[in-house]
Amino acid sequence: MKVTMVIPSYWARESDIGWKEGDAIYDHPTPLDKEGTLLRAMQSMDILEDKDFQLVILAVATAEDIEKQVEEKVANIIKSSGTKIEVLLFGHSHLERIHNLLRSDGKEEYIDLLQLRGYSNVRNLCMFIPHVLGSEAAVLIDDDEVFEDPKFMSKAKEFIGKRIRGKTVNAIAGYYLQPDGDYHIKKPFRPWMKYWDQYEKMNEAFDKIIGTEPRLKETPFVFGGNMVIHHSLFTVVPFDPFVPRGEDIDFLINAKMFGFNFFLDNQLSIKHLPPPKAHPTWRQLREDIYRFVYERAKIANQKKEKRMKMVYPEDFDPYPGCFLKHDLDEKIYRSCEMLALEYLSNDDRESSREALNNIILAKTDAMPKFDPFQNLCKLQKRWQALMEYSSKKEIRLSIKEIIYGR
Repeated sequence: MKVTMVIPSYWARESDIGWKEGDAIYDHPTPLDKEGTLLRAMQSMDILEDKDFQLVILAVATAEDIEKQVEEKVANIIKSSGTKIEVLLFGHSHLERIHNLLRSDGKEEYIDLLQLRGYSNVRNLCMFIPHVLGSEAAVLIDDDEVFEDPKFMSKAKEFIGKRIRGKTVNAIAGYYLQPDGDYHIKKPFRPWMKYWDQYEKMNEAFDKIIGTEPRLKETPFVFGGNMVIHHSLFTVVPFDPFVPRGEDIDFLINAKMFGFNFFLDNQLSIKHLPPPKAHPTWRQLREDIYRFVYERAKIANQKKEKRMKMVYPEDFDPYPGCFLKHDLDEKIYRSCEMLALEYLSNDDRESSREALNNIILAKTDAMPKFDPFQNLCKLQKRWQALMEYSSKKEIRLSIKEIIYGR
């Protein structure tokens, strides 16, 4: 089985410059003057017994004017890694050449589907590139992780594309081990979390799916940085670029809507060692509000379509299902009110205002201005058409030449 592993690596302006208006926003992009976590992730692959796969590193820049520097930085890291695995670098210059190829072939309508900006677009490239390289499966990993299981790749390949208990395994989710080696999320309880019980519900879901037998079971949640996707799925269903974050679980929802099966393997773990998030709590909560409001609307607006399957919030219980139901508005109101009071008690009036503003935004800006379900249906048709177009021998060869830097 030919497999391609893809690792996106996010890079920002140098530390003394920082973020500028218009720059893309990611959780923790590495400033160009820092080393980041990519080298650590690549060197941890030495432990893998099965090295029979291609590795593609996506060099993602937060701003257009640093794209060349980011590619050079990532190229130097790849060279210094000393890995024996075949590694390909894919950056903004490669993407621009693909865009030019599409223009010259009169296929400009596909250009917006291939972008290196935004989590969902980056994930779509994590599937497009393995497709063009002729891989049967794509393994999606993040650069803030390290491999500790020598059998990780053999486990990743073991069931993908096969049938388990009468169902085809179209995708497999692994899971994260925290720095202490446990899969539970450990966050100190704060009063506003009584209503926004995200971590409690996540741990409940983890215990139900990760902590029990059988080894493979259908799952309501997935981790974007530990995912194996079969070509039967990635050539048909894309990540939704309108989801600002949480694109992994949204992809699970999309896959289920199109009748694909997503399993979690409770033996497929990877150590997650992310840098601390720089964003304040009110902003992290705002981003979650936007994604859940959008996903709830996508599920609520479902219509019966050929080849599609109706899904319900309860299908994703206990997490994220608990944030996709009618009481989401009440959860938002009460948790933001409590968070605002917490900020006030610490004399942080600006953050308190921002927390309260989340309540307003949830009913205004967060509400999609279009039908997310119909948008997904249109997006899916365009994505599948792009994958069919790029399967043509001459097109595939041309794009492969670009990916190989020729």
